[in-house]
Amino acid sequence: MKRVLLTLLLLSLCLPAFADQQKPGKGIKVQPGRATWNTGYFQEALVRAGLKELGYNAKKPKELSNPLFYQALALGDLDYWTNGWFPVHNGQVPKNFDEKGEKIGYVVKAGGLQGYLVSKKEVEKFNIKSLADFKRPEVKAAFDANGDGKADLTACPAGWGCEATIAHHMKAYGLEDDINLIKAAYSASMADALARYKSGQPAFFYTWAPNWTIFKFKPGQDVLWMNVPEIKPTEAQKDSVDRLTVPGVEGAVSDPVKLGFVVADIRIVANKKFLAKNPAAKEFFKLFTLPLGDINEQNTKMQNGEKSTKDIDRHVKEWIKKNQKTWDSWLDSARKAAL
Repeated sequence: MKRVLLTLLLLSLCLPAFADQQKPGKGIKVQPGRATWNTGYFQEALVRAGLKELGYNAKKPKELSNPLFYQALALGDLDYWTNGWFPVHNGQVPKNFDEKGEKIGYVVKAGGLQGYLVSKKEVEKFNIKSLADFKRPEVKAAFDANGDGKADLTACPAGWGCEATIAHHMKAYGLEDDINLIKAAYSASMADALARYKSGQPAFFYTWAPNWTIFKFKPGQDVLWMNVPEIKPTEAQKDSVDRLTVPGVEGAVSDPVKLGFVVADIRIVANKKFLAKNPAAKEFFKLFTLPLGDINEQNTKMQNGEKSTKDIDRHVKEWIKKNQKTWDSWLDSARKAAL
């Protein structure tokens, strides 16, 4: 009897230590940031779910534009976000940012594809090869929905990183008098573009991957990735010129295709002090990765109406269940890193 009591006593002493090992972030508040584009919500919610399983008190994310996020991270007001696009965001981070922030892991390596897409029917009808063809009167007329004499391009809302690149293209290729940039809320604008396309109208839009748009508009079937006339990099792109032309893009008007946008790595960016104090979180960030197709699939669900916080939380639970073995291995490695 005494032996049984002794065993129970020893087990009771071990349980708190085991619990602490399972929850290395217990009692630690974490403040994530989140991008303003909803196609980045899924990975944010997944990472936050992982931190909660590690015991962290992960707060509701603060949604900020790119430059504001990087400033807030450098100041220590935010701990991390999952929406870093590099080298695309290089020009949006404060000077000496590397002293305060750190890029860690790869949510999707080389997953940030950007460019212009044009409806295949019109590409073939007008023999469109690049943006330069939108100078032609017959092409402008075909894509002019509002009667202003310019082709309408569904572009980027103000404050997005792609806005500046598109503006550069319009100026560099002399297209400011030929193309009208639609800068309204992106999801609504693209939904309108899709509705017009389904009614038989042409499509001309900027998009990126991961995104629901390339599920609704299938490259190679409905639309084609379009060339810029020639590679004229922005100042921020000059160190990445080799990533502006991309071979092997499915559904492109040519191979390789001169997209004019840098193919980006999607990465987690975190405050260095936070990482130093939280090795479990750092290890989880390092290991976390998502197939591009999984993000596109979830983004399509959101576009189809499953876009509430409850919906996204359900998508997260479904993904974890489907990938439970991988998920558990990430958590186990994170716990070991905290020992």
